[in-house]
Amino acid sequence: MHNRKLGRTADHRRALLRNLATDVILNGKIKTTEMKAKELRTVVDGLIQTAKVDNVHTRRQVASYIRNVSRKDGKTAVQILFTEIAPKYKDRNGGYTRVTKLGYRRGDNAPVASIELV
Repeated sequence: MHNRKLGRTADHRRALLRNLATDVILNGKIKTTEMKAKELRTVVDGLIQTAKVDNVHTRRQVASYIRNVSRKDGKTAVQILFTEIAPKYKDRNGGYTRVTKLGYRRGDNAPVASIELV
């Protein structure tokens, strides 16, 4: 069941995953629906794997996918990924994120999960 459609068009789905991936990199943890979290896990793991090879080409690749937003301290998501997150996982061969089921959302009873960096 790879490449879930998430009830969206291809452009909308890509934008959704870009936004969620940027938020995970900036905050370290987000809460979303279970299917979005499972699909997002592959995206974030791929970005971290790419960022572990730090050169101009990989920075441009990652910067073309991640939105250009920054935290309150002024660091952008790309800077955080390359200076803080990728060096932390240099000896790890995968499994950079964890998806934890949290229950069901009030209102539409959708399964909710948390995705966080390990």
